[in-house]
Order: sequence, then structure tokens, then C-alpha cells
Amino acid sequence: MSMIVFSGTANLPLAEKMMAYLGGQLGDINIRRFPDGETHIKIVDNIRGMDVYLVQPICNEPNEMLMELLIMIDAVRRGSASRITAVLPYYGYARQDRKDQPRVPITAKLVANLLVAAGANRILTMDLHAQQIQGFFDIPVDHLHAAPVMVKYLREMKLKKPLVVSPDTGGAKAAYAYSQMLGTGLAIVAKQRLGDAEVDAFSVVGDVKGCDVIMVDDMTTTCGTLCAAAKILKEQGAASIRAAVTHMPLTDKGVQRLKADNGLIEELVVTDTIPLRADLDITQLPVKLTVLTVSELLGEAIRRIHNDQSVSSLFRY
Repeated sequence: MSMIVFSGTANLPLAEKMMAYLGGQLGDINIRRFPDGETHIKIVDNIRGMDVYLVQPICNEPNEMLMELLIMIDAVRRGSASRITAVLPYYGYARQDRKDQPRVPITAKLVANLLVAAGANRILTMDLHAQQIQGFFDIPVDHLHAAPVMVKYLREMKLKKPLVVSPDTGGAKAAYAYSQMLGTGLAIVAKQRLGDAEVDAFSVVGDVKGCDVIMVDDMTTTCGTLCAAAKILKEQGAASIRAAVTHMPLTDKGVQRLKADNGLIEELVVTDTIPLRADLDITQLPVKLTVLTVSELLGEAIRRIHNDQSVSSLFRY
């Protein structure tokens, strides 16, 4: 069974890097909009009986990108593909993964239902906002982590007294994994969310005095959690503060907050699961922004899935 990879418009540069690693070219697909805004997709290449991979993070314009992905899946299914794998470097709508108040949706489950109903046979994604989202699917889910890429970079920095910090209690497990890989201690910041974009960090569990702090999180949008945590960490005597974040769908509020932070966070390390905004001038940010690519990690996962090889071995650091 032959393999072919197509990309939507959400993150074409990442898909091209993945294919450069795999030693091939993206499949030919025509994506355009009707005058009223509806999405039209045509798969140009013959895909009958093929193993098809569709690369599309649900980001930037999540409603548009999700609909584009669903239409791509439907087009490929009707083109008689043998297997369809949806590759979502960033799984959007993952924040609402449970009912935490009356009459609210569980959008992470809704998106899972939509992907399966459209015809996806398998999901490949990275650093889900909540691990339990994997259980929303009745099809195989390969859940990758950006940690191998992040840890390699952080080790090369050779910090004098590194300490991994979780900027909230929900990320303690992931932060602990990072601390084990880097051979450092662990601290946790307790916070209270005051709204969608407002956070109050009020306590630190652990000693951060004189340490080169590395905050670890899966995503940041408004930078509220990171900036609130950085403020209290500095008050507690941290020597330097850096943040390693897998996904960065940065908003204007996030840019403003980083500028108001005035360089409290020295470096923000992110991956290219989500493309940087075209209007974002990183030279204007008071923080050093380092973008690491996960293209090889995702490309290798695609190769192993196609060859029926182990994907879990990619988790070994």
C-alpha cells in the first residue's frame, strides 16, 4: 500500500518540512473558497487504495481550519483511500474537555465525533491539552510529545542551576517528566483563574531562590498564566526565568502582556505546531522567541505508522 501526504492551509510550512524529512513531496490538492465563503476541495492525485495522511492543525482561524479538515477527510474517503490518518499537530477546541459548570459543551469530544464521522481511521496529534481526550475516540490515537525536541535544546543551554516549574497545578505531571529528563528539581505555582484571560498566581510550592527557572506548559494564548507565574517566581528569588511551551496561538492580548512584563521572562521556547502570526514582529517583543521544529518527529511517526512499526519508541528521550 502506497503512502501519500496532503496538507491543508493551516500550517503548510510544517507539512513541507515533514515531507523534506520523509524524502518526498506533498500530494496535489486544490483548496479554494466559493464567493460566499464556503470551502471547496479537490484531491488532484489518484488515491484509490492508498494510505493517506492529512496534515492540519486546528489553529489561527479554528472554525475555518476544522471545517477544511473535515471536508478534506470526506473528499479522501470518497476517493476510495484505504486508510485515512488525520495529523493534527495542534488539537483545537481541547480546552473544554469536561463540564465544569452547567449547560456548557464538551467541544473536545464534539471534534472527536466530527473527525470520526467524516471518515478518519486514525489520529496523530501532539501534546493534547488533556490526556483523557484520547479516550474520546473509538479509533487509534497516536499522541506524541514535544519533550524530545524541547529537552535537547534545554540541555544544550547548560544552565547553572536549572529548575523545572509548572506554572499551574494541572501541568504538574508534565513538569515532573521534564524534571526527570533534565535531572532537575521541581516546583509548582498555584493559581486561580479569574476569567478567560486573567490569572492570579498566589503561591509557589518549592524553593526557587537563585535558580534558573524553566516553566513548562502545553500552550499559551494570552500569556496570563506564564506572566503571573513569572512575577511570583521573581519575587521568590528566581535568578532567571524561561518558558518552554509546545503550542503558541498567541493573541494581541498575549503580545501586550509580554510587553508589559518588560522582559521578566527572558526566553520563550515554542514549537512550529502552530505558525507564528504573519503580523507578529518578534523583534518587537521584549522576550527572546525561539521556535523549534517538530517536523522530524511527526515525519518519523508517519513513517512508522505506515510501516506498522512502533510509535511509542519515539517517547524515549
